[in-house]
Amino acid sequence: MVRPCKTLVPTLEKLEVEYAGRFKLAKVDVDANQQIAGMFGIRSVPTCVLMVEGKPVDGFMGAQTEGQVRQFLDKHLPSANELAAEAEVDEAEQMLPSEDTQAALHKLAEALQADPSNDDARFDYVRLLITTGDYEQAADLLHEPLKRIPKPLQFDALQQWLQCMRFVQQDERGNWEWAQFDAAIAQNKRDFDTRFAKAQVLAAEGQWTHSMDELLEIIMRDKAWNDQAARKLFVAILELIAPAKPKSKMRCPAKARAALSCWEKTRPSKMR
Repeated sequence: MVRPCKTLVPTLEKLEVEYAGRFKLAKVDVDANQQIAGMFGIRSVPTCVLMVEGKPVDGFMGAQTEGQVRQFLDKHLPSANELAAEAEVDEAEQMLPSEDTQAALHKLAEALQADPSNDDARFDYVRLLITTGDYEQAADLLHEPLKRIPKPLQFDALQQWLQCMRFVQQDERGNWEWAQFDAAIAQNKRDFDTRFAKAQVLAAEGQWTHSMDELLEIIMRDKAWNDQAARKLFVAILELIAPAKPKSKMRCPAKARAALSCWEKTRPSKMR
C-alpha cells in the first residue's frame, strides 16, 4: 500500500514549480524534529501547514488530490494577476523619484488592468493623475471605490483634493491673489465661503499646513458649516500627508513571506 506522504509530496513539488514562487515548500521530517512537531500539534502525517509572514494561517492532514491542494492554495495565495499588478506598482514607485511620470502612469495603468481590485495601484494611479492634471480620468477611477459603504478614507481624500483642483480650474476665486482673500476675511472673520475658497486653493497648491489653518478657523467657529465641508477637507489633508502605509496586498511569496510546511516521515518508523 502506498503511504500518503509518497503521493502528496510529489504533488506539492509539482505545484511549487507550477505556482512559480507563489509559495515555498518546506519538507520536515517529523521523526527528526519531534520537539517542533509537538509545538505545532502534529498528530499524524502527512500534515501541511501554510505559513504567511511566519505565522500559521491554515493547514490540512492526510493525502489530498491535486485539485484539493490547488483549492487550498488558491484560497490563501495571491493570483498570478495580483502578483503582476504588484510588480507593476513596484516599478512605478521606483520611477517616481526620477520624475519619469509618464512611464509611472503607464505602469500603474497596467497594474490596475491586471488586478482591478488592487487599491494600492488605484490610489497611486489616481493621485498621479491628479498631480498631472488629468482630472477626468482620475474622477472615473474614483467612481467605483466611492460607491462602497463605508467609503474608503484614502479615496475620499483623493476626491476632496480633486475638488480643490477643479475649484481652482473653474471658480473665479481660484484665481484670486492672496491679498484679495485676506482683505475679504479681514472685513468679516466669519466669511466662511472665502476662507474655504482660500483653503481649497492652498490645498491645490500643496500648501497643506496653511490650508489646514484656514479650515481650523472655520471648524472652531462653526463645525457644521456647509455639511461639515471644512472638517471633511481637513481630514482628507491629514490622510494625504500621512506617511505611506504598508501595502494592503500580500507581497510576492518569493520574498519568503509564504511557505507550505509538509510534515512527513522520511522512513517508515512510527512517530514516538
